[in-house]
Amino acid sequence: MTDNMSLDEDLARIALQEKTLQFEKFDAKTAWEMGVRLKALAEERGVAVAIDVTVNGRTIFFYALQGTTPDNAEWVRRKKNAVQRFFRSSYGLGLTLERSQTSLTAQQGLDLRDFATHGGSFPINLIGTGCIGSITVSGLPQRQDHAYVVEVLANYLGHPLEGLALA
Repeated sequence: MTDNMSLDEDLARIALQEKTLQFEKFDAKTAWEMGVRLKALAEERGVAVAIDVTVNGRTIFFYALQGTTPDNAEWVRRKKNAVQRFFRSSYGLGLTLERSQTSLTAQQGLDLRDFATHGGSFPINLIGTGCIGSITVSGLPQRQDHAYVVEVLANYLGHPLEGLALA
């Protein structure tokens, strides 16, 4: 992305997503339901993604569809590390760094072997509590990974995708 206007629009929309897509409660059953919904949509669309739902440091759901590789699980690990450190979507974090023309290594001294700011991991936020985990996918281009998670979250939480989806 090189257009600053588009970058600013995406960052504003991602901030809205993070504010809107919050849960009143989230437990192991909710984590499992989210994972199953992500898997079903991937199968319906014929896409190969790895899916992870982690709460309080515990992986509750993990599934790698046919066509993924061990590298997808590694991307999941690195993306969710970024979300669980900064409590923001990995895509929003990456676009913020892009806008500032910096990186996690330059800004925070973090090793990119352990953190990825590519799209596909979204914070699980509890209303009144904050971030308790992450929902992560890997296998599509990063913007599509992000949009995929947002679509399933919006549907699950009963929010129309219109107004939340990236342009």
